[in-house]
Amino acid sequence: MSLPEEPSENGSLLLKETNAQPENKPHSLHLPGTPSLEEINNTVVLPKNAGFWKKLLAYSGPGCLVAVGYMDPGNWITSIQGGAQYAYSLLCVILFSSLIAMLLQGMSAKLGIVTGMDLAQATRAATNKPVAIVLWIMAELAIMATDIAEVIGGAIALELLFKIPLTLGVFITVGDVFLLLLLSLVGFRKVEAVVATLIATILIVFLYEVLLSQPSTGAILHGFIPSAQVASNRGELLIALGIVGATVMPHNLYLHSSIIQSRRYKRTEEGKKEAVKFALIDSNIQLSIAFVVNCLLLILGASMFYGHASNLGRFTDLYNALSNSSIVGVIASPVLSVLFAVALLASGQNSTITGTLSGQIVMEGFIHFKMPAWLRRLITRIISIIPVLICVIIYGNRESMVEQLLLYTQVFLSIQLPFAIIPLTIFTSSKKMMGNFVNSPWVKYLAWTITIILTGLNVFLIYGTFFE
Repeated sequence: MSLPEEPSENGSLLLKETNAQPENKPHSLHLPGTPSLEEINNTVVLPKNAGFWKKLLAYSGPGCLVAVGYMDPGNWITSIQGGAQYAYSLLCVILFSSLIAMLLQGMSAKLGIVTGMDLAQATRAATNKPVAIVLWIMAELAIMATDIAEVIGGAIALELLFKIPLTLGVFITVGDVFLLLLLSLVGFRKVEAVVATLIATILIVFLYEVLLSQPSTGAILHGFIPSAQVASNRGELLIALGIVGATVMPHNLYLHSSIIQSRRYKRTEEGKKEAVKFALIDSNIQLSIAFVVNCLLLILGASMFYGHASNLGRFTDLYNALSNSSIVGVIASPVLSVLFAVALLASGQNSTITGTLSGQIVMEGFIHFKMPAWLRRLITRIISIIPVLICVIIYGNRESMVEQLLLYTQVFLSIQLPFAIIPLTIFTSSKKMMGNFVNSPWVKYLAWTITIILTGLNVFLIYGTFFE
């Protein structure tokens, strides 16, 4: 059975039976019989004989969904704390992390386009069933860890905005699943549009707050220059490692390799080449926006809190500080606090959508198990809220303990990360699998270097979390 070649009229892929060996077919792998996320695969129509900008617009969307993972609630505390404690010096770390993300997400998109498989399917095809089951469980834990962070962020945002108790807020977040189901019924482009709108909301809110805080332009530019101080100061180094370790999330690599196949590009050498080109542009644009948001978070922490606050470890602390000029020493108002909570809620909504899609991808890819979309999404969310509810029941409405759970979700992500990056690097560096789209030597060696560095950093973070 060959790779999918042509779309059918109803948008599904036709799998052609042939004895010939396609040029880009992975010779040693057994290809899955159904495409990834079959309900959206090959459904987004692309304009014919269109110019560059019109084509780019049609391809834009998957990068937006991926960028969500780089500005989720789990990254907020780290970035703002980094600014509050060490001013602008960690901006260079955010830049470094964003460049790594662009490379890895580009490789993920290329894998999906060229092979017709997502990363989970490709990994399953290269391993036996027991190994695939273990990898699936680890991937599910990582996705649930991400979902837990979004549940916590969303519930706390509801509490800050509407004084809704945490327990009730956690249950309300289950409704996100039905919002996603509704959007899926009206088309995948609607999902992308909602996500893009929420990202724009986050960007505008923090841009506005940063402009009000009047940061030092010179200090910001200097912060992008790497400094030995980051490595010599242990506290600063730990936050820097936290920024790097939490930036590249494993579920994003599975997600991108799947949703990029939603475009109805020609499954030919020329069609794949064009798809890879526009996928990379879309991904890099959206990740650049995520880079700006993360920079704004750190700049906000530096310009408003540096030298004025020593304990900003919780979302509630940040919310209160933004409305109390005696704490931050600069202009502050309740409006800033409300905008902060709105952005937090938008971030949680966004990440919920992408986390649910990722759960669907790894379940189908690793263990070839399918169930109705609404049921699959509902189960994912219910399982994810259980640890949060247990924490709330044991400790009550104490945000400090709930947000401590958020810290441990990042550890789960760290554990899973190498199991996503290593196969991705192996597959995209394989001539047998990628054909003419194989990684160039410099990309291959750079990817392996990044893989080793990220794995080492995450091992260090895990050790520091549990043994120090």
